[in-house]
Amino acid sequence: MNHKDLQPTREDFRDLNYLTEEKVYEILSLCSETEDYSPLIRVIGRVFSSAESLVQSFNKAKQHTKEELKSLQAKDEDKDEDEKETASGSSTAMEVEPEASASSADGPSHGENNVQMLGPVEVSVDIDAVRRVYDRLLSNEKIEAAFLNALVYLSPNVECDLTYHNVYAADPNYLNVFIIVMENSNLHSPEYLEIALPQFCKAMSKLPLPALAKLARLWSQYGADQIRRLVETFQQLITYTVISNEFSSENLVNEDDGVVAATKCLKIVYYANVLGGDLDMDHNEEEDDEPIPESSELTLQELLGEERRNKKGPRVDPLETELGIRASDCRKPLIPFEEFVNEPLNDVLEMDKDYTFFKVETESKFSFMTCPFILNPVTKNLGLYYDNRIRMYSERRITALYSLVQGQQLNPYLRLKVRRDHVIDDALVRLEMIAMENPADLKKQLYVEFEGEQGVDEGGVSKEFFQLVVEEIFNRDIGMFTYDESTKLFWFNSSSFENEGQFTLIGIVLGLAIYNNCILDVHFPMVVYRKLMGKKGTFRDLADSLPVLYQSLKDLLEYEGNVEEDMMITFQISQTDLFGNPLMYDLKEGGDKIPVTNENRKEFVALYAEYMLNKSVEKQFKAFRRGFHMVTNESPLKYLFRPEEIELLICGSRNLDFQALEDSTEYDGGYNKDSHIIRDFWETVHSFGQEQKRLFLQFTTGTDRAPVGGLGKLKMIIAKNGPDSDRLPTSHTCFNVLLLPEYSTKEKLKERLLKAITYAKGFGML
Repeated sequence: MNHKDLQPTREDFRDLNYLTEEKVYEILSLCSETEDYSPLIRVIGRVFSSAESLVQSFNKAKQHTKEELKSLQAKDEDKDEDEKETASGSSTAMEVEPEASASSADGPSHGENNVQMLGPVEVSVDIDAVRRVYDRLLSNEKIEAAFLNALVYLSPNVECDLTYHNVYAADPNYLNVFIIVMENSNLHSPEYLEIALPQFCKAMSKLPLPALAKLARLWSQYGADQIRRLVETFQQLITYTVISNEFSSENLVNEDDGVVAATKCLKIVYYANVLGGDLDMDHNEEEDDEPIPESSELTLQELLGEERRNKKGPRVDPLETELGIRASDCRKPLIPFEEFVNEPLNDVLEMDKDYTFFKVETESKFSFMTCPFILNPVTKNLGLYYDNRIRMYSERRITALYSLVQGQQLNPYLRLKVRRDHVIDDALVRLEMIAMENPADLKKQLYVEFEGEQGVDEGGVSKEFFQLVVEEIFNRDIGMFTYDESTKLFWFNSSSFENEGQFTLIGIVLGLAIYNNCILDVHFPMVVYRKLMGKKGTFRDLADSLPVLYQSLKDLLEYEGNVEEDMMITFQISQTDLFGNPLMYDLKEGGDKIPVTNENRKEFVALYAEYMLNKSVEKQFKAFRRGFHMVTNESPLKYLFRPEEIELLICGSRNLDFQALEDSTEYDGGYNKDSHIIRDFWETVHSFGQEQKRLFLQFTTGTDRAPVGGLGKLKMIIAKNGPDSDRLPTSHTCFNVLLLPEYSTKEKLKERLLKAITYAKGFGML
């Protein structure tokens, strides 16, 4: 028998119903020799159009049984023990890389540790073999078309199998179909986007929850480049569909099956991105022992068939629950979260309708708010605004019904009457009383009145109230917070003499600011917002909250000499009170007698950070968080926003783009963008320094920060306020309206405007 007799023939592949890497190369070799690729095209069409065939294809050479896996694991553990003994006998000093030291002081978090924590993902398909096959075949146009046609035929059959036959429960290897197809690097091409990928995404969205979780765990091990390829595939489909159609309030994007299915598939990649990133899952804040009290009006609501409280509790994503993680657990994802945002989709989304679908929770109506990763902060903020306003109207309606039943008139607003020079005392007394008697009143629309002053609060007076409260409560002379000159940030003062009520007040103020869509001039490190979202502060959080301490501890971790002999420190640390007196604290029992060594320095650093960021300020922060949750406990805030986005909601953006403000400004009373004074006005404003620009914003809008989305979202109005005169410009901060007389010269305009914005506090702002 010669070598030629052993060569495969067309007949050998005629009835082939599954593929391996070797078989693909055999057929490819035969086709290359004859320059006829039809046998390979037919095999690809037959195998890649059949879920049953794909499940059997590209399987790993050897599948271990459970008993074999246990045996292999036991051998690995024995090997690890031997390696540890060898290492301990030979090592003399511990060397720590800067990045490794930061994460190790907080505990395991990244890379293979994620796999250990979540469990290995066992699949029967040989993914590397699939990738090699695609690399060889997709460069040939004739063969590439076979994959496209096969996918068109495959998708509806797979959708039917998953919808009606529960195939995954019968055979978990059915997931191989999606693993293999998603390795096709041409899925984002126009042909696939138009005729194949939408239907396949619909099929994938029908996978049961355990299958989605397994797919997310598998993809989390792929690395950043593969995650980005998957994201781009689904994003291309969403963008292509959005720009190819005319969506409106009558033709909602929520009703497009392709966009909805691609978004659901993108969610799998999103959680894979979280799982594969730098996780911090072991540091969670304990829940408050004392629950927020219910409203005293509950009996009335039962009589009226009303429910003020959402008994189902905060919304949680089912896939998030299945995976046992939250987005806030991820310090650094594989690729930036911003890459999951689809701007064309945000542009056509009707948020009022989407919010309605979000609240109703029916399978027939999809809400993109259930996939907040795809929404930009502006869109999410609009959804939160609708939620807050509806709660306000609900409280108003309940109050009206209560008044009818009780026969007495109750205030439908959260009314605060304060004296300007006693704003903290007055606000504290009133808000504490509300928090104790009926915390549900905090859900009413805020209405502020300054005693002895005229002014109807359409938003502007509330802005000034928040500004005064923040200025007073963060006054360094009061001592509630410490201030770091290097970072310009505040942190809770563990030695503060103020009672917990003051910290509860600032928490309520932050919550009310979000609830009433106001921006505050507060300067907290990011760890505060992480703690509000349920995470504890860890060593790496010291970098922006207490940078000097962070650098000292980092130097300790990286020190190459003998820590015990050279540094002579123990597990007892020293702090100072408000008067400079030393206070000693043992990080562990008998800490003053336990030296810090090369072996235990990671524990020392972790305990030091735990004390500084959590234990030392536990009383103050719990009161602060409790106040915040009094207002936001029923809000979808935690569901929609990540910690860094919470900061943006509260503090606004520090990026002041005045060109965007000019482009979005409207004019009234005879002015237009080409009016001579308007041109002079913008030339003057653009010439201002940064501080003068902030004063101008404060004067016209009530805050010196840009809202979520930038200054272009302000929609400022400049209205004519009479002919040339010596009057100063005035403003309606409630509506972002600037009243500007038609000054005769540019110099006079600048002089009058600067005087107005410099001496505007309590005057000129209506």
